[in-house]
This record gives sequence, C-alpha cells and structure tokens, in this order.
Amino acid sequence: MLYNLLYPLADQISAFNLFQYITFRTVYALVTSLLLSWILGPLFIRWLKSHQAKGQPIRNDGPETHLIKQGTPTMGGLLILMALTIATLLWADLRNPFIWLALMVTLGYGLIGWWDDYLKLIRQNPKGLAGRWKLLMQLLIGGAAAYGLMLLTEPVVDVPFLNTQWNMGWLYAPFVVFVLIGSSNAVNLTDGLDGLAVAPTFMVASALAVVVYLAGHAHFSAYLMIPHVAGAGELAIFCGAVVGACLGFLWFNTYPAQVFMGDVGALALGGALGFVACAVHQQFLLAIAGGLFVLEAVSVMVQVASFKLTGKRVFRMAPIHHHYELKGWAEPKVIVRFWIISIILALIALSTLKMR
Repeated sequence: MLYNLLYPLADQISAFNLFQYITFRTVYALVTSLLLSWILGPLFIRWLKSHQAKGQPIRNDGPETHLIKQGTPTMGGLLILMALTIATLLWADLRNPFIWLALMVTLGYGLIGWWDDYLKLIRQNPKGLAGRWKLLMQLLIGGAAAYGLMLLTEPVVDVPFLNTQWNMGWLYAPFVVFVLIGSSNAVNLTDGLDGLAVAPTFMVASALAVVVYLAGHAHFSAYLMIPHVAGAGELAIFCGAVVGACLGFLWFNTYPAQVFMGDVGALALGGALGFVACAVHQQFLLAIAGGLFVLEAVSVMVQVASFKLTGKRVFRMAPIHHHYELKGWAEPKVIVRFWIISIILALIALSTLKMR
C-alpha cells in the first residue's frame, strides 16, 4: 500500500525512491510485524484468556511436565496472522499477484486451523474438525494456489546439486498441492513444545526471503542457475512479515509459554512456507531448510506404520520431540537443540544455491 501510494511521488520527494527497493521494504515489513506483535500481544493474550475457559487441552498420555501447561490460552496464531497480513499489505506492491496468492493460502489455511481450534476450545468438542473436512479444505485452497501458479510460472521444479529443472507438466499442480498440505501439517505436528515450531518457521522464512529475492532478479538467478520468476522477488516482503510476526510471537511463546499458537497459526505458517517455495520452484530446497518439520512428520508416519504392522512402537512417543522428553531431556534442551538443527539446515539449504 505504501509502495503504491508513495513511490509514484518520488519525483517530488526524493526520499520516496527508497520504496522501489525490495530490501528496504522487506526490512520494514519485518519491523512492522514485530512491533505489532509486541504491542498487541499482551492485550491479545488477556482477550484469549477471557474467552477460553479451560485453555489448551493437554494429553494425559504425554510427558507429566506438560500437565502444568493446562489452562494456557491457545489460538495465538491469530496474532501472527494479523501482524503479518497488516505488514504485508502496508509494504508490498499490491499489484503483484504472488502477494495475493500467498495471503490467500496463509489466511485460508489459518481459517481451517481456526475452525478446528474453535470446535475444541469454545465448543468443547475434543475431536475438533473432522479430518476428512480438514483435508478437503486444504485440497481446495491448495488447488486454487496451484492453478494460480500454473498461470504465472512454468511447471518446473529446481533440483539442487544436479543443475537441472524438472518439467513436470500437468503433474506440477498436484505436486504443489502435496507440498502445501505436507508443509502445513508438518509445521502443525512440530508445534508441541514452547517455541519449537515458531522459531524454525522464521528461520526457514528467512532463507526463503533470500531465495525469492534472487529468483526474482534476472541477473542473480542467471548467475546462480536457478529458475527466474519475474515478480517473485516481492515475496521477500511477505517473508519478512512472517519473520517479524514469528519473532514477536516467540516473545510470548518462549518457555514457559504465555500463549500457544494453535492450529490457526501452525497450519497457516506451514502453508505460507510451502507456497513461497512453490512460487520459485524450490520445493526441494524447502525440504532441506525445513528438514526439522520433515523429521517430525516422518516420525509420526513411521510410528503409526510400525504400530499397525507389528504392534510395536519405534519411538516412546511421536512426534519425535516427545520421544526425547520421555527419555529424560528437559523441555528447554529439546527446544534449543532442535533450533540449532534448524539453523544448520537453513544454512545448508542456502549453500545449495552455489552447488550447481
């Protein structure tokens, strides 16, 4: 909005020339969403407490240390969505279709998560939204996003290390849907400890901000031999808004958490990461940078498959972060070590841009 309003006045006021730079607007989108989270956070947490009689339900079969979390308000992801949406609308070029698709996926997946949280917390329905309806809505939103990307970009997937782009043809659309659903649910599975999901999310979003900026620049993308996507650089502003909103939320979500993100935040953020990666054909890079999310999702699939096939469990509890808790690791130790892994994976993902 500010770009569309102020940059055309650059001839009269030279300072407005700054708005042409994606890097400038990315930094201030980050700062804006961060400040919004910090300022609105305390008021928002009090509001959640007043509307949630019991707060986040805690599993009885989980680590005993989690029982003290009973009553902590959830649906804090609404704060993240509000901050990142306002910051994106303020600093992005609103004529760019990638921005509107990114917001559609993020808010659409957030709506699914909100409905699930609402049924569990307000209506006291322990099952929440039925899995088939959740999956159907994810498919519909993912399908709309895939259709939009097919109109804007080529149906290719960049393959790190091999210096090749795989043209998937008509298979690209279902692949995009698969990535969006997988990413959103993987982040949701990771959101089981204080700050465990939100910090890796902003680490991955930071890496993707670099990637989309390079992919949107014809010279840089040619030099690095990655697919050039005209207009995709504007998604760096969206990524900056995600980073700032997550950092601001972490202030309140860090151990011991004052508020939980809930499905409304986890599904939305996972969908956002998935969409940004798909927009610049970097689905494999997302799998590397978001390797922690992949590990968490795979641990659940392995646990379920093993129990159904053999009646035995591979892990003491899935997702895998609970396994280490039950082994005796303190919750902060699990969280910080998983953060370290996420930082390393994000750096490895960025390094693949030169391994061509």
